[in-house]
Amino acid sequence: LAAMLPVLRRCRPRSVPLPVLAAAMGPGPFPGLCPGWSPQAVPVRGRKTRYDPPAKSKANRVKLPPPVDPEELLVVLDRYRQHRLVLSALRAEFRAEVLQRKREERLAVEGSVEELEEHRRLMAWNEEENARQRARREERFRKEEEEQKRRKLEIAEKQARKMEAFLEEKEKEVLQLQEEAKNFITPENLEARIEECLDNPRNYNFAIDKDGRIVKRTVLT
Repeated sequence: LAAMLPVLRRCRPRSVPLPVLAAAMGPGPFPGLCPGWSPQAVPVRGRKTRYDPPAKSKANRVKLPPPVDPEELLVVLDRYRQHRLVLSALRAEFRAEVLQRKREERLAVEGSVEELEEHRRLMAWNEEENARQRARREERFRKEEEEQKRRKLEIAEKQARKMEAFLEEKEKEVLQLQEEAKNFITPENLEARIEECLDNPRNYNFAIDKDGRIVKRTVLT
């Protein structure tokens, strides 16, 4: 311990002049905290600039847009269109209400009773005209609906008449087939029909002219 005392005395901190301390710490905005600090010495890891070449792993990459389903795109576009129409209608309605309120407030403030009365009269006339046009439109729609119902009824009646004629024709065909079925060859009358054919032979080997008359016939042997 006695041998270490001179060494400890030499390591005792002493007062150092400020210029010497500043020169030892180096330049920087916070001397004493970051010795030897300078903006050029700080390592920075940032993004590439627009002039830097692409990475080797992405040099041949081709950016393709994501696939879009045509049916889904049509549905989305139609919904966006409806959304824009609804928003524009709401904005127009709110804008009209705000303008109407401001106009009434301005007329009330100015004290123009005649203009306010004229405006109310015109608005009442406008409401009456709208109601009249609405009634005419509803009447037109009602007539169009009645005309459409009448056309549908006529088409249904025509289809019913056509179906009835078709069924009658088919019924006649069935009756005709039933009459013709009486002369069909069946296992029961097979022997009798064979005997009838043998007793009454027919010669179908003949020639006819353009008018359908028989001009030549071979003789049965």
